[in-house]
Amino acid sequence: MFQVFASTPEDMGPGQIGAHAARAQAMGFDGLQVPDAIHDGLLLAAMALNATTTLIVGTAVLVAFPRSPMTTAIAAWDLQAMSGGRFEVGLGTQIKPNIEKRYSARWDSPVPQLREYVQSMKAIFHSFQTGERLNFEGAHYTLTKLQPFFNPGPIEHPEIPILCGAVGPAMTKMVGRIADGMITHPTNTPPRYIREVCLPRLQQGFADSGRDPDNFKLVLGPLTASGKDEAEVAAAWEKQRSMLGFLYSTPAYWPSLELFGWQEKGQQLLDMTRSGDWAAMPGIVTDDMLEQFVPRGSYDEIAGVFRQRYEGLARRITFPMPDDPQDDERVADVVRQLQAPA
Repeated sequence: MFQVFASTPEDMGPGQIGAHAARAQAMGFDGLQVPDAIHDGLLLAAMALNATTTLIVGTAVLVAFPRSPMTTAIAAWDLQAMSGGRFEVGLGTQIKPNIEKRYSARWDSPVPQLREYVQSMKAIFHSFQTGERLNFEGAHYTLTKLQPFFNPGPIEHPEIPILCGAVGPAMTKMVGRIADGMITHPTNTPPRYIREVCLPRLQQGFADSGRDPDNFKLVLGPLTASGKDEAEVAAAWEKQRSMLGFLYSTPAYWPSLELFGWQEKGQQLLDMTRSGDWAAMPGIVTDDMLEQFVPRGSYDEIAGVFRQRYEGLARRITFPMPDDPQDDERVADVVRQLQAPA
Protein backbone atom coordinates (compact mmCIF):
# COMPACT_ATOMS: atom_id res chain seq x y z
CA MET A 1 0.00 0.00 0.00
CA PHE A 2 1.11 3.54 -0.72
CA GLN A 3 0.60 6.97 0.70
CA VAL A 4 -0.50 8.94 -2.35
CA PHE A 5 0.33 12.60 -2.78
CA ALA A 6 -1.22 14.82 -5.41
CA SER A 7 1.06 16.97 -7.49
CA THR A 8 0.57 20.65 -8.31
CA PRO A 9 1.28 22.27 -11.68
CA GLU A 10 4.24 24.61 -11.41
CA ASP A 11 2.28 27.48 -12.97
CA MET A 12 -0.54 27.25 -10.42
CA GLY A 13 -0.65 30.42 -8.34
CA PRO A 14 -2.21 31.58 -5.08
CA GLY A 15 -5.57 32.21 -6.70
CA GLN A 16 -6.06 28.55 -7.58
CA ILE A 17 -4.13 26.55 -4.98
CA GLY A 18 -6.87 26.53 -2.31
CA ALA A 19 -9.44 24.95 -4.59
CA HIS A 20 -6.81 22.55 -5.90
CA ALA A 21 -5.95 21.40 -2.37
CA ALA A 22 -9.61 21.03 -1.41
CA ARG A 23 -10.17 18.85 -4.49
CA ALA A 24 -7.20 16.68 -3.54
CA GLN A 25 -8.57 16.18 -0.05
CA ALA A 26 -12.06 15.36 -1.35
CA MET A 27 -10.56 12.78 -3.72
CA GLY A 28 -8.87 10.98 -0.84
CA PHE A 29 -5.24 11.88 -1.46
CA ASP A 30 -3.05 11.59 1.64
CA GLY A 31 -1.13 14.73 0.82
CA LEU A 32 -0.27 17.45 -1.65
CA GLN A 33 3.08 18.58 -2.97
CA VAL A 34 3.44 22.25 -3.87
CA PRO A 35 6.29 23.55 -6.04
CA ASP A 36 8.62 26.50 -5.48
CA ALA A 37 9.38 27.64 -8.98
CA ILE A 38 7.13 30.24 -10.58
CA HIS A 39 5.32 31.09 -7.33
CA ASP A 40 6.47 31.06 -3.71
CA GLY A 41 6.25 27.56 -2.24
CA LEU A 42 5.69 28.64 1.34
CA LEU A 43 2.82 30.93 0.34
CA LEU A 44 1.25 28.13 -1.69
CA ALA A 45 1.64 25.72 1.24
CA ALA A 46 -0.05 28.18 3.62
CA MET A 47 -3.03 28.60 1.34
CA ALA A 48 -3.33 24.86 0.70
CA LEU A 49 -3.25 24.09 4.43
CA ASN A 50 -5.79 26.80 5.14
CA ALA A 51 -8.19 25.29 2.58
CA THR A 52 -8.01 21.76 4.03
CA THR A 53 -8.38 19.90 7.32
CA THR A 54 -6.68 16.51 6.87
CA LEU A 55 -4.31 16.84 3.93
CA ILE A 56 -0.54 16.75 4.51
CA VAL A 57 1.10 19.55 2.53
CA GLY A 58 4.79 19.61 1.65
CA THR A 59 7.06 21.74 -0.49
CA ALA A 60 8.61 19.81 -3.36
CA VAL A 61 11.01 21.35 -3.31
CA LEU A 62 11.71 24.67 -1.63
CA VAL A 63 14.85 26.30 -3.05
CA ALA A 64 16.95 26.50 0.10
CA PHE A 65 20.03 28.61 -0.50
CA PRO A 66 18.36 31.96 -1.34
CA ARG A 67 16.54 31.72 2.02
CA SER A 68 18.10 31.93 5.47
CA PRO A 69 17.53 28.76 7.53
CA MET A 70 15.96 31.01 10.15
CA THR A 71 13.34 32.49 7.81
CA THR A 72 12.48 29.03 6.51
CA ALA A 73 12.26 27.63 10.04
CA ILE A 74 9.97 30.44 11.21
CA ALA A 75 7.62 29.89 8.25
CA ALA A 76 7.64 26.12 8.78
CA TRP A 77 6.92 26.52 12.50
CA ASP A 78 3.97 28.79 11.78
CA LEU A 79 2.59 26.48 9.10
CA GLN A 80 2.89 23.49 11.40
CA ALA A 81 1.13 25.29 14.24
CA MET A 82 -1.61 26.65 11.96
CA SER A 83 -2.33 23.25 10.42
CA GLY A 84 -2.19 21.12 13.54
CA GLY A 85 0.86 19.17 12.37
CA ARG A 86 0.18 18.70 8.65
CA PHE A 87 3.20 20.47 7.15
CA GLU A 88 6.43 18.98 5.76
CA VAL A 89 9.46 20.88 4.53
CA GLY A 90 10.96 19.66 1.28
CA LEU A 91 14.28 21.33 0.49
CA GLY A 92 16.46 21.35 -2.60
CA THR A 93 19.55 23.02 -3.97
CA GLN A 94 18.50 23.84 -7.54
CA ILE A 95 21.52 24.29 -9.85
CA LYS A 96 24.43 26.70 -9.60
CA PRO A 97 23.47 29.02 -12.52
CA ASN A 98 19.98 29.54 -11.09
CA ILE A 99 21.23 30.14 -7.55
CA GLU A 100 23.87 32.65 -8.60
CA LYS A 101 22.21 34.35 -11.60
CA ARG A 102 18.48 33.98 -10.97
CA TYR A 103 18.47 34.45 -7.19
CA SER A 104 21.81 36.28 -6.75
CA ALA A 105 22.54 33.94 -3.83
CA ARG A 106 25.63 32.07 -2.69
CA TRP A 107 26.52 28.63 -4.06
CA ASP A 108 29.37 27.09 -2.09
CA SER A 109 29.59 23.31 -1.75
CA PRO A 110 26.00 22.12 -2.21
CA VAL A 111 26.18 18.88 -0.24
CA PRO A 112 27.74 20.24 2.99
CA GLN A 113 25.77 23.46 2.57
CA LEU A 114 22.42 21.64 2.43
CA ARG A 115 23.54 19.33 5.26
CA GLU A 116 24.17 22.35 7.48
CA TYR A 117 20.89 23.89 6.34
CA VAL A 118 18.98 20.83 7.58
CA GLN A 119 21.01 20.59 10.80
CA SER A 120 20.59 24.29 11.56
CA MET A 121 16.83 24.12 11.00
CA LYS A 122 16.61 21.22 13.45
CA ALA A 123 18.63 23.25 15.96
CA ILE A 124 16.28 26.20 15.49
CA PHE A 125 13.21 23.99 15.96
CA HIS A 126 14.75 22.65 19.19
CA SER A 127 15.29 26.17 20.52
CA PHE A 128 11.77 27.22 19.53
CA GLN A 129 10.29 24.28 21.42
CA THR A 130 12.52 24.23 24.52
CA GLY A 131 13.70 27.81 24.89
CA GLU A 132 17.29 26.54 25.08
CA ARG A 133 20.03 28.74 23.66
CA LEU A 134 20.48 28.55 19.89
CA ASN A 135 24.07 27.62 19.17
CA PHE A 136 24.69 26.33 15.65
CA GLU A 137 28.09 27.08 14.14
CA GLY A 138 29.09 25.60 10.81
CA ALA A 139 31.23 26.40 7.81
CA HIS A 140 28.26 27.77 5.87
CA TYR A 141 25.72 28.87 8.50
CA THR A 142 26.11 30.38 11.94
CA LEU A 143 23.01 30.89 14.07
CA THR A 144 23.79 31.84 17.66
CA LYS A 145 21.32 34.59 18.50
CA LEU A 146 17.65 34.08 19.32
CA GLN A 147 16.37 36.50 21.92
CA PRO A 148 13.22 35.42 23.78
CA PHE A 149 11.30 38.23 22.06
CA PHE A 150 11.88 36.57 18.65
CA ASN A 151 11.21 33.00 19.76
CA PRO A 152 7.67 31.93 18.71
CA GLY A 153 7.60 29.35 21.50
CA PRO A 154 6.49 25.72 21.71
CA ILE A 155 3.81 24.15 19.54
CA GLU A 156 1.78 20.95 19.80
CA HIS A 157 3.53 19.15 16.91
CA PRO A 158 7.18 20.26 16.95
CA GLU A 159 8.56 17.34 14.92
CA ILE A 160 8.40 18.85 11.45
CA PRO A 161 9.66 16.38 8.84
CA ILE A 162 12.47 17.73 6.67
CA LEU A 163 12.81 15.99 3.32
CA CYS A 164 15.40 16.79 0.66
CA GLY A 165 15.60 16.44 -3.07
CA ALA A 166 18.70 14.55 -4.15
CA VAL A 167 20.23 13.35 -7.40
CA GLY A 168 23.97 12.72 -7.05
CA PRO A 169 25.68 10.07 -4.90
CA ALA A 170 27.08 12.37 -2.20
CA MET A 171 23.80 14.25 -1.79
CA THR A 172 21.76 11.03 -1.63
CA LYS A 173 24.05 9.51 1.02
CA MET A 174 23.92 12.74 3.03
CA VAL A 175 20.12 12.75 2.92
CA GLY A 176 20.12 9.16 4.15
CA ARG A 177 22.28 10.22 7.08
CA ILE A 178 20.37 13.22 8.40
CA ALA A 179 17.06 13.97 6.67
CA ASP A 180 13.60 12.56 7.38
CA GLY A 181 12.99 11.66 3.77
CA MET A 182 14.00 12.12 0.14
CA ILE A 183 12.01 13.40 -2.81
CA THR A 184 13.19 11.83 -6.05
CA HIS A 185 13.68 13.88 -9.17
CA PRO A 186 11.41 12.72 -12.04
CA THR A 187 14.48 11.62 -14.00
CA ASN A 188 15.42 9.24 -11.18
CA THR A 189 12.23 7.20 -10.93
CA PRO A 190 12.75 4.19 -13.24
CA PRO A 191 12.49 1.12 -11.00
CA ARG A 192 15.91 -0.08 -12.13
CA TYR A 193 17.50 3.24 -11.15
CA ILE A 194 15.82 3.23 -7.75
CA ARG A 195 16.85 -0.37 -7.10
CA GLU A 196 20.42 -0.25 -8.41
CA VAL A 197 21.46 3.33 -7.65
CA CYS A 198 19.20 5.24 -5.27
CA LEU A 199 18.48 2.67 -2.57
CA PRO A 200 22.11 1.50 -2.13
CA ARG A 201 23.22 5.11 -1.63
CA LEU A 202 20.50 5.72 0.93
CA GLN A 203 21.35 2.48 2.71
CA GLN A 204 24.96 3.62 3.00
CA GLY A 205 23.76 6.87 4.57
CA PHE A 206 21.58 4.94 7.02
CA ALA A 207 24.51 2.69 7.92
CA ASP A 208 26.94 5.58 8.36
CA SER A 209 24.65 7.25 10.89
CA GLY A 210 23.28 4.09 12.52
CA ARG A 211 19.73 5.15 11.65
CA ASP A 212 16.67 2.95 11.48
CA PRO A 213 15.36 3.44 7.93
CA ASP A 214 11.82 2.25 8.68
CA ASN A 215 10.45 5.76 9.20
CA PHE A 216 12.37 7.32 6.31
CA LYS A 217 10.02 8.85 3.73
CA LEU A 218 11.19 8.02 0.20
CA VAL A 219 8.89 9.85 -2.20
CA LEU A 220 8.74 8.71 -5.83
CA GLY A 221 7.45 11.35 -8.20
CA PRO A 222 7.40 9.92 -11.72
CA LEU A 223 6.17 11.75 -14.75
CA THR A 224 2.92 9.96 -15.56
CA ALA A 225 0.85 9.52 -18.73
CA SER A 226 -2.75 8.73 -17.83
CA GLY A 227 -6.29 9.70 -18.73
CA LYS A 228 -9.76 8.32 -19.17
CA ASP A 229 -9.12 6.97 -22.69
CA GLU A 230 -6.26 6.23 -25.07
CA ALA A 231 -6.45 9.64 -26.73
CA GLU A 232 -5.84 11.38 -23.40
CA VAL A 233 -3.09 8.91 -22.48
CA ALA A 234 -1.35 9.51 -25.81
CA ALA A 235 -1.54 13.27 -25.35
CA ALA A 236 -0.05 12.98 -21.85
CA TRP A 237 2.67 10.70 -23.27
CA GLU A 238 3.72 13.42 -25.72
CA LYS A 239 3.61 16.05 -23.00
CA GLN A 240 6.05 14.00 -20.94
CA ARG A 241 8.27 13.55 -23.99
CA SER A 242 8.64 17.32 -24.09
CA MET A 243 9.25 17.48 -20.34
CA LEU A 244 12.01 14.85 -20.48
CA GLY A 245 13.62 16.70 -23.36
CA PHE A 246 13.74 19.84 -21.24
CA LEU A 247 14.93 18.08 -18.09
CA TYR A 248 17.69 16.12 -19.77
CA SER A 249 19.22 19.26 -21.23
CA THR A 250 20.63 19.72 -17.69
CA PRO A 251 23.86 17.72 -17.17
CA ALA A 252 23.12 17.15 -13.47
CA TYR A 253 20.30 14.80 -14.49
CA TRP A 254 22.33 12.66 -16.90
CA PRO A 255 23.28 9.78 -14.52
CA SER A 256 19.99 7.99 -15.14
CA LEU A 257 20.53 8.34 -18.90
CA GLU A 258 23.96 6.81 -18.47
CA LEU A 259 22.53 3.81 -16.62
CA PHE A 260 20.50 2.92 -19.71
CA GLY A 261 23.28 3.72 -22.21
CA TRP A 262 21.75 6.94 -23.52
CA GLN A 263 24.57 9.31 -22.58
CA GLU A 264 24.65 10.96 -26.00
CA LYS A 265 21.02 12.09 -25.66
CA GLY A 266 21.87 14.50 -22.86
CA GLN A 267 24.66 16.14 -24.83
CA GLN A 268 22.42 16.47 -27.88
CA LEU A 269 19.76 18.19 -25.79
CA LEU A 270 22.27 20.51 -24.13
CA ASP A 271 23.66 21.51 -27.52
CA MET A 272 20.13 22.28 -28.71
CA THR A 273 19.51 24.64 -25.79
CA ARG A 274 22.71 26.48 -26.66
CA SER A 275 21.64 26.86 -30.28
CA GLY A 276 18.10 27.82 -29.31
CA ASP A 277 16.56 24.81 -31.06
CA TRP A 278 13.98 24.25 -28.31
CA ALA A 279 11.15 23.06 -30.57
CA ALA A 280 13.12 20.06 -31.84
CA MET A 281 14.17 18.79 -28.40
CA PRO A 282 11.23 16.38 -27.85
CA GLY A 283 12.31 14.48 -30.96
CA ILE A 284 15.47 13.37 -29.17
CA VAL A 285 13.40 11.47 -26.58
CA THR A 286 12.52 8.06 -28.01
CA ASP A 287 9.61 5.80 -27.12
CA ASP A 288 12.10 3.42 -25.48
CA MET A 289 13.19 6.21 -23.15
CA LEU A 290 9.59 7.08 -22.32
CA GLU A 291 8.81 3.46 -21.49
CA GLN A 292 11.60 3.42 -18.91
CA PHE A 293 10.82 6.77 -17.33
CA VAL A 294 7.05 7.30 -17.67
CA PRO A 295 4.37 4.90 -16.36
CA ARG A 296 1.53 4.84 -18.86
CA GLY A 297 -2.07 3.63 -18.72
CA SER A 298 -5.69 4.70 -18.56
CA TYR A 299 -7.30 5.44 -15.21
CA ASP A 300 -8.61 1.85 -15.26
CA GLU A 301 -5.06 0.51 -15.72
CA ILE A 302 -2.64 2.91 -14.07
CA ALA A 303 -2.90 1.67 -10.47
CA GLY A 304 -1.77 -1.77 -11.64
CA VAL A 305 1.05 -0.20 -13.64
CA PHE A 306 2.24 1.72 -10.56
CA ARG A 307 2.09 -1.37 -8.36
CA GLN A 308 4.05 -3.43 -10.85
CA ARG A 309 6.75 -0.75 -11.10
CA TYR A 310 7.05 0.54 -7.54
CA GLU A 311 5.72 -2.04 -5.07
CA GLY A 312 8.42 -2.73 -2.49
CA LEU A 313 10.61 0.20 -3.53
CA ALA A 314 8.87 3.00 -1.60
CA ARG A 315 5.74 3.63 0.42
CA ARG A 316 4.95 7.10 -0.88
CA ILE A 317 4.24 8.14 -4.48
CA THR A 318 2.81 11.13 -6.28
CA PHE A 319 0.01 11.07 -8.84
CA PRO A 320 -1.26 13.95 -10.99
CA MET A 321 -4.64 15.53 -10.45
CA PRO A 322 -6.87 15.43 -13.53
CA ASP A 323 -7.23 18.64 -15.52
CA ASP A 324 -10.99 18.09 -15.80
CA PRO A 325 -12.85 17.91 -12.45
CA GLN A 326 -15.34 15.57 -14.13
CA ASP A 327 -12.57 12.95 -13.93
CA ASP A 328 -12.07 13.40 -10.19
CA GLU A 329 -13.99 10.27 -9.24
CA ARG A 330 -11.97 8.19 -11.70
CA VAL A 331 -8.74 9.41 -10.13
CA ALA A 332 -10.18 8.98 -6.63
CA ASP A 333 -10.64 5.32 -7.50
CA VAL A 334 -6.99 5.13 -8.62
CA VAL A 335 -5.97 6.64 -5.27
CA ARG A 336 -8.07 4.11 -3.34
CA GLN A 337 -6.52 1.22 -5.27
CA LEU A 338 -3.00 2.47 -4.54
CA GLN A 339 -3.77 2.98 -0.85
CA ALA A 340 -5.22 -0.52 -0.46
CA PRO A 341 -3.02 -3.31 0.94
CA ALA A 342 -1.30 -5.32 -1.76
